[in-house]
Amino acid sequence: MIALLLVPLALPWLLPPLARRAIARVHPEAALWAIAGSAAVLAIGVVACLGILLLPVALAVPPLAALAHLVEPLRAGPRLLVLAVSVLAAGTLTVTCATVARRVWSELRRLSAARGEVAHLPHAGGLCVLDDPRPDAYALPGGLRGKDRIVVTTGMLRALDARERETLLAHERAHLAERHHLFLAAAQLAGWCHPALAAVVPQVSFAAERAADEAAARATGDRKLTARAVGRAALAATRGPGPGRLPLVAAGVGTGPVPARVKAMLAQAPVRRVAPVLLVMVLMCSLAAASSCAGAVLLHRGVEVAQGEQTSG
Repeated sequence: MIALLLVPLALPWLLPPLARRAIARVHPEAALWAIAGSAAVLAIGVVACLGILLLPVALAVPPLAALAHLVEPLRAGPRLLVLAVSVLAAGTLTVTCATVARRVWSELRRLSAARGEVAHLPHAGGLCVLDDPRPDAYALPGGLRGKDRIVVTTGMLRALDARERETLLAHERAHLAERHHLFLAAAQLAGWCHPALAAVVPQVSFAAERAADEAAARATGDRKLTARAVGRAALAATRGPGPGRLPLVAAGVGTGPVPARVKAMLAQAPVRRVAPVLLVMVLMCSLAAASSCAGAVLLHRGVEVAQGEQTSG
């Protein structure tokens, strides 16, 4: 059982190299779905396995064993090994839950502050112009009851010409239309659950930017114009407010390695196809889910035995 439950804890280390390969080989939208989805599935597997692993040490406490109606100690493997792994899992799960709660609260406060900054501004079609000489532009999700907003500063509008401004707005509209903030949020949550998954957050962000770039190119019908707009907007944004001011789910114009984005836009449009790397990611997630379920079934069987149900049956 212990070995089965350790598999989902180790599999996330395979995702970062697979994510980099997916970014290079498949369509950005497919890469975004695959990487963010894999990170979410693996994170759920990690938390589930940590929860299952802490049960042996919890059921070694007499009051909890009595609540579970155990008539003999739970046997899930060598006692010292099981207790050591279980104690480590309990500590890791506690730290993980505390970290996720603290960072989610911090992000919610930043998101609320960002919404409050533009709540009083007039908007046309969801576009808000912020009177700020520092160049910046970002897509701000509205949540369940709020309205999505595209926020552009006057500094950014002055940094671009008319056609580049239209391209920039098409890029930000794509972020909101495709709900890229949900992918970013899922990746961030997964990254807070496992250190290996934190390494794929930049890949998810880059895939979201590439997908929005491709959407802007389709809207304008000019890949060179999109490449120029991306480069100039990102260069101007380096003189903007800087990182840390906006919530992580607000996709900013200067996100990701800009030279790679510009190079991709100057190349031919990517072809939608199923690459082998996507199948490997699906198999990895399936293995994580299967290992978690098998470990849970074995633990449940061990609890039944410890409850004496095997002999009574």
